[in-house]
Amino acid sequence: MTSTTRPDRTTRAQSNVVGVALLLGVVMLSLASLTASVGMVVQSNAATADSARVANDMSHALAPVETTGIHRGRISFSNGRLTTESRELRVLDDSGTVWTVETDALVFTSGNRRVTYVAGAVVRGTNDGGQMYARPPITSSRRGGVLVVGAPKLDASRKTVVSTSGESALVRTNVTHNRTTLGNGTYRIAIETRTPGAWRRYFERQNATTTVRDLDDDGIQSVVAKYPGRRFAYLVVHDMRTEVE
Repeated sequence: MTSTTRPDRTTRAQSNVVGVALLLGVVMLSLASLTASVGMVVQSNAATADSARVANDMSHALAPVETTGIHRGRISFSNGRLTTESRELRVLDDSGTVWTVETDALVFTSGNRRVTYVAGAVVRGTNDGGQMYARPPITSSRRGGVLVVGAPKLDASRKTVVSTSGESALVRTNVTHNRTTLGNGTYRIAIETRTPGAWRRYFERQNATTTVRDLDDDGIQSVVAKYPGRRFAYLVVHDMRTEVE
């Protein structure tokens, strides 16, 4: 007869213990992965909410067209930082650059989220994926006639770097306005920006054709918008003399 060796109770018990341990290990790994995923979603949602809030706050705290004299506003975010960066707006005609305004930019960053105020516009996002939240004060007739170039100028008293966690930054401006008559001609507007896509879409909706060039070899490209036809142009510089605390 053939004898069959049957596992004793100790062997079966050890097998059960090993099986339970493996099962618990798999469950713990799954829970850890789920916790990490939830944490990433929460952080992403918080950063998205921050950028939306900052875009709204920027458009209210920096309102140079509607304001004369002293104006105060707050920019709130749970985590991130505000910095000022060098930017320029240029008005060009057939002969070349006729006026340059050092508008500068106020930039909020949190992780890969970015909101930028430059030349009166507020843009959320980066590169060509940026979306214009508030439009710049640049107006024109469709084919000819008049072009009014508003150029809000931060004119910050010093380079600003503000970091915060759960608080807000106070923005103080003291706004004056200066209008210059540029006369009749064919005009282009160039805006230095890290988000060319949003600006190109804005100008093209104004019936302008656009190109992207680095006009002064400083590493920051400009969106250059050419308006059709001849028109009488005005440049209005809104000097804000901005302080961020």
